This record gives sequence, structure tokens and C-alpha cells, in this order.
Amino acid sequence: MQLFRIKICGITRAEDARAAAEMGADAIGLNFVTGSPRCLGVEEARRLVSAMPESLVRVGVFAGASVEAMHKLAEAAGLDAIQLHGELWPAAEDCGQAAVPVDPPQRCAELRQLPVIRAVHLGAAEGPEPNRLADANRWAEEARKAGAAPAMLLVDASVARETAAAARGGTGRTVDWAGVASAQADLPVAVAGGLKPENVAEAIAMSSAVAVDVASGVESAPGLKDLDKLRLFISQAAGVLPPLVSG
Repeated sequence: MQLFRIKICGITRAEDARAAAEMGADAIGLNFVTGSPRCLGVEEARRLVSAMPESLVRVGVFAGASVEAMHKLAEAAGLDAIQLHGELWPAAEDCGQAAVPVDPPQRCAELRQLPVIRAVHLGAAEGPEPNRLADANRWAEEARKAGAAPAMLLVDASVARETAAAARGGTGRTVDWAGVASAQADLPVAVAGGLKPENVAEAIAMSSAVAVDVASGVESAPGLKDLDKLRLFISQAAGVLPPLVSG
């Protein structure tokens, strides 16, 4: 299920959400990752959602949060979907490290009726596995076996495993677009990471992605959208993205 074509992430002001919708975006991201400059509180998120168009898909962004916390925020803020940015799997080297966020495959089933967008990274170009989205596909298959598969994969810029939750998105680093195109994904793919008005059309063409996600590339400061950049980004993306395929 493809949830969106153009998602504007890190929204902190209702006027930015309204502008994005008027310009042609179909989804917005609300950040609930503690420590992020775009992080929202529950009441702040509720006020934002109540003041934005109902047509927008409202996505809550999390990394390593508990299921209970995500359910609470989803209900309070009226979220339509959840985006997970934690590591795919726990690892032995995480023992004793307090800041390694993990979102294991069973999260999709635990989140029940909320569709999940799974943020992933490309594998090494010269690694032993020829498919650079093999780990992402394996996570999705394990999620399916556990009761529910994610709706989409969001290919974002790679970060070190020990990277804190707050620094896992909105980095401005660019994804290997050609690497996305050559990988074999089992789900609809969106691209993020380093996108801006000047490169989004090229990113879509080179990656063959069906959707895009942007935060820092259309901002004047973290969480504050620049309306000129936003308008140009959405116009450039909408001109080359394929139509939305749902179901």
C-alpha cells in the first residue's frame, strides 16, 4: 500500500502544513523523537493536527519508542501512520549501550491498525549480498510472519549504528539514488536524505522511487519551512512522480 507521493517531514507549524497541502503534498511528518530540533509534545501535536487539512496523511516519526508510547501519541494526535527509524535488529554489541534505538519486525503487528513506513538504508555497494535492500526485505518478511507487514520502505541516508535516535533523520545527507534503482524491494519505495528543490527531479528519475520525503531541504531553520523552497520542491516532484497507487 502506497501511503503518499510527497511527504513534508518535521512540520512544527500549522501554516506550513496548510501550505504544503495547498501546493500538492499529500502527507506530513510529525516528529516525536526526543532531542530532535523538530520534536513535538502531545498537546502541541494535537493543536497542529486540528488546524491542518484532513486530506493530509499524518505520519508520526519515532525511533526505538515503546509500543505504548506510540499508541498513546497516535490516539492523542490523530495519526494515520507510523514511521520507524530505529535499527532493524538488536545486536550483541548493543549490550551496555543505552542509546541504540531498535524497532524489531513485530512492531508492525503490535501497532495494530496503523500502517507502518519503515525507514531503511542501502547495504554496502561492494558487500557480499548483491541486493542492497536485502536486510529491509528480510525485516518486512519477518514482520509479515509476525502478523503485519510495513506499507512502504523509506530509503534514507545511512547512519552509524550507535547514532542517537534524535540524529537519525533530517541529516541532509544524500542517498545513492542509482543504488536504490538497482536494488530489489518487495514494497513501494520512497527516497529521503539530501533532497531539495534543485535535485528532487533527478533523484526520482535515478532512483525510480514512487514517493519522496523531505525535511531540511525545504527549511529556513530546523522545523521552519521556507515557502518558496517548499513550493518549488513540490512542483518539481509532482511533475515526475508516478500517480499514487493505493490498495
